[in-house]
Amino acid sequence: MQKKYLEAGEIVSTHGVQGEVKILPWADGPEFLLQFDTFYLDGRPYAVRSARVHKTCVLASLEGIDTPEQGMSLRGKRVCIDRDEAKLPEGSVFIADLIGCRALDEDGAELGRIEDVLTMPSSDVYVIAGEKRYMVPAVREFVREIRVDEGYVRLHLIEGMAIDEN
Repeated sequence: MQKKYLEAGEIVSTHGVQGEVKILPWADGPEFLLQFDTFYLDGRPYAVRSARVHKTCVLASLEGIDTPEQGMSLRGKRVCIDRDEAKLPEGSVFIADLIGCRALDEDGAELGRIEDVLTMPSSDVYVIAGEKRYMVPAVREFVREIRVDEGYVRLHLIEGMAIDEN
C-alpha cells in the first residue's frame, strides 16, 4: 500500500529575518519541491507562501512562520509532501515505493526484496536482501522492468553484484 504523505526533505536552518526555512531536499534536485503549495510537518499542513532554490537547498516561506525563532522551532523536522500533488517525470517512481518490492532476475526467480536505495553521484543503487545480498545500480543496463503497482522489479545481474557476507 502506498503512503499518502512522503518524506521529501528536512529543515536544516532558517534564512533571513522573516522566518524562511532552509530545506535540504531528498529528491533528484531541489527544484522538485517548488511544485508544492503545502508541506506537512508532523502531520500538520503548512501553506507555502513562496519557495526558491538556493544552491542545493530550498528556501521556503511558510504560512504562520514569520520570525527566525518560529523557523528555528522547525529545525530537524522532516518535510512531507502529498503524493497526489507530485508530478514525476515519465518512468520515475518514488524511492519509498521501491522499498519492499520483490527483486526478480530475468527468469522471474525471486532474489529477495529491495531494502534500501542508496543515492550515489552516478546513479541510485538498489540494496537487495534475500538468500544473498545484492547491490544493483539503478541503470537501464541492469533494471529491466519496474512494476511498483505489482510489487516487483526485474533485474539483469552480472558477476560482482552479490555481496559476499563472509
